[in-house]
Amino acid sequence: MERRDIVIIGGGPTGLSMARRLNQLGVASVTVLERESLAGGIPRHCGHLGFGWQSHRRVWTGPRFAARLRKDTASLDVRTGHTVLGIEGDVLHVQNADGLFDIAASRIVLATGTRETPRAPRFVGGARPKGVMTTGALQGHVYLEHWKPFSRPLIIGSEWVSFSAILTCRHLGIRPVAMLEAGVTVKAPGPGALIAQRLFGVPVWTETKLIAIDGLSQVESVEIEWAGKREHVSCDGVIFTGEFVPEAALLANKPAVTLAGNVHGELKTSGQCWQEGREIAGMIAKGTP
Repeated sequence: MERRDIVIIGGGPTGLSMARRLNQLGVASVTVLERESLAGGIPRHCGHLGFGWQSHRRVWTGPRFAARLRKDTASLDVRTGHTVLGIEGDVLHVQNADGLFDIAASRIVLATGTRETPRAPRFVGGARPKGVMTTGALQGHVYLEHWKPFSRPLIIGSEWVSFSAILTCRHLGIRPVAMLEAGVTVKAPGPGALIAQRLFGVPVWTETKLIAIDGLSQVESVEIEWAGKREHVSCDGVIFTGEFVPEAALLANKPAVTLAGNVHGELKTSGQCWQEGREIAGMIAKGTP
């Protein structure tokens, strides 16, 4: 069985910055396991600006930031296409294209990040047509596949990522019908609603709840509720944004691991995750629990 001092699960900003910092601090036996075919995490899917300032004092798109993180760790043991299926004690059960194998580690770091809540856990009724997705799925279609899944979607939620969805739509000329927020005000800090409406032409409907989705092969309309009334709104897609939950399935057996990045605590930006990765690396190098 292969043995390593430190195994980091997750090759996003947290995991890659941690691996690089550990290497700089003289910790040589470090491996990063990333299930995707390319490391870089969520920024790989975010084609708009807003990345890189905290880490490199540059303003980059997400893919450019992810590419720089890969360049920074090019000489390190970053293994893509490796999925950790479970953890038992100090042993990780891993799967890659060649099959199943185990790796033992003196220390395991979980940096698997977070994910948006999709439709099912939100209890939205109606049909099951095409054109319903999260922001992450939308970004994958637009930036990685260069595919336009719809033309006039409805955006559900008003967190920062909801405004990222607007920018992603604009990349291929998609014009959202509106942004729906069930609360009294938008969740993103600052003048988010004003920016959405004045700069991007997307109206923001607060105190409005999505009830059901209608359509056959593609979304045709949705049923919404506001001020105690229900009505149908024509659209051809629905984007569920935000309501992030940690990617913590590997914690089911309560293994002894170190948590880093968005798998724990409050939601952090990619720059904050990058910084936390470095900070935890420093603690690990000093032997801090």
